[in-house]
Amino acid sequence: MGASSWPSLEEIDAVKERVVEMSGADIQDVRVVVSPYRICPLGAHIDHQGGIVTAMTINMGLLLGFVPSRDAQVSVKSAQFHGEVKFSVDEVQCPNKVREEPDWSRYPRGALYALQNKGHHLTKGFIGFICGSEEHSSGLSSSAAVGIAYLLALERVNGKTISPEDNIELDRLIENGYLLLQNGILDQSAILLSKYGHLTWIDCKTRKHDNVYFSNLQNGQCQRSHGQATYKILLAFSGLKEPLIRNSGYNTRVSECKEAAEILLDAAGNGYMEPLLCNVDPVFFEAHKDLLKPNQAKRALHYFSENKRVKQGLEAWASGDLEDFGRLVSASGRSSIKNYECGCQEMIDLYEILLKAPGVFGARFSGAGFRGCCLALVDADRAEEAAAFVKQEYKKVQPAFASKISPARLVLICEPGDAAHVI
Repeated sequence: MGASSWPSLEEIDAVKERVVEMSGADIQDVRVVVSPYRICPLGAHIDHQGGIVTAMTINMGLLLGFVPSRDAQVSVKSAQFHGEVKFSVDEVQCPNKVREEPDWSRYPRGALYALQNKGHHLTKGFIGFICGSEEHSSGLSSSAAVGIAYLLALERVNGKTISPEDNIELDRLIENGYLLLQNGILDQSAILLSKYGHLTWIDCKTRKHDNVYFSNLQNGQCQRSHGQATYKILLAFSGLKEPLIRNSGYNTRVSECKEAAEILLDAAGNGYMEPLLCNVDPVFFEAHKDLLKPNQAKRALHYFSENKRVKQGLEAWASGDLEDFGRLVSASGRSSIKNYECGCQEMIDLYEILLKAPGVFGARFSGAGFRGCCLALVDADRAEEAAAFVKQEYKKVQPAFASKISPARLVLICEPGDAAHVI
């Protein structure tokens, strides 16, 4: 792994001690899954259409401490939620039971469902304790981080070695097959494939991926070189916390993208192809977009313009041009509002405040855009100044929502992280 500052030894030991309390095991036998949150600077809302996306993990996330149980029983407690989830790995998991379970219990059962679906026979359960920042997970793909954590724990106690690429597919099954969401593979890919200080790109059609080195990264640290500014990541939280699974807006927009693809493919004589915008020629879209209804045309325009921004952004990142990269990130944010039509007024206010903050190269929504936070890349030397500005201005325009988060946690200054792993 790289030089991420998270988790600290104190955080790891605290999780291990809770597992010892639950199981009576020796602390040396406790393993911990480190599953980071992620940001998507470019490539928002296009993974489900086979687009090219970018992502990196941050030095925040969740920890799942665990030891093998003596039988097939899984028993998990959470720092954020009451109660205890218990089930046997012998039980067959069915998606149609998902609404009968409390929210947080869906993910360990979903992990079992995904492994069963792919033919993995499990005989061992585990005793575990999971903790993360519930206050600061919205819009950072905490759901994928949770699913991956449970997958890695179940695989470890059952002696299974599964590649990151196969775990991406397994977590997709948790989200699509068990939770019945229509999202793509961006979140899982980012969490499992990221490399410290690099920008990960994933072609969601071909599943090809790579990590692009930032030219300013020297000796594992973000530093100044040739007069270029270094960066940090600002996360500014809106106070909106409604989970994606309860919001129909996301799935509606996915459907509109598919409808647009189907119409354009039929018009091009390619109706036999899967109705995804990645299968549509961008030139054909420009020439025939009048065939689409207004909402369909807007979703398609976001897809094609965002794909173009990703390709330009990868070049800017590789050359260390944060000004150009930031400009593209901000343009992505504008397209999310105008063309993908996501983000409520609170999120839009936060985005616009970040654009005015001192030292910010670029900003956009994080996650699906219906709740949670906005992200920004900021000059490292001005990160504190920018954070103070955002806090002050957001409290003016959205005092009720700003008051839902402690002032010290309203805006966080983060750094790049590593891929999910077990320690």
